[in-house]
Amino acid sequence: MSDDTIKSGDNISVHYRGTLEDGTEFDSSYSRNEPITFTVGSGQMITGFDSAVVGMTEGQSKTITLGPDEAYGPSYPDRTTEMPLSAFPSDFELEEGASVPLQGPGGQHILGTVTEKDSEKVKVDLNHPMAGKTLTFELKVVTTGD
Repeated sequence: MSDDTIKSGDNISVHYRGTLEDGTEFDSSYSRNEPITFTVGSGQMITGFDSAVVGMTEGQSKTITLGPDEAYGPSYPDRTTEMPLSAFPSDFELEEGASVPLQGPGGQHILGTVTEKDSEKVKVDLNHPMAGKTLTFELKVVTTGD
């Protein structure tokens, strides 16, 4: 490998487009017109994305497909909670599939997804919205550096 290939510890900027197995785009740095900047190997990115850029060079593109083990992990059916409807503001959108920001027991922020709602309670899936999914990323290295 030459000295201009990306290695762990490098700060790099990457443009990407992320799609699901059916081709639906779930995220794109192009739509924000701003590449993502991160330190390779620092844990800022999902494992497969992070390892895919190692060995790439500035200007290089590639497409990768990541299984759940390299992305957001499996979806656990028991990671759910039921909350009283009264715990949410009356004007809060709580339809099935809606994302709800919650706070975990340690104070961490969790983004849950409403799976059921009735007149008294709301059932929320606490898995990451991308857990259990196979993801494809089109990557293009914009800049490399130390």
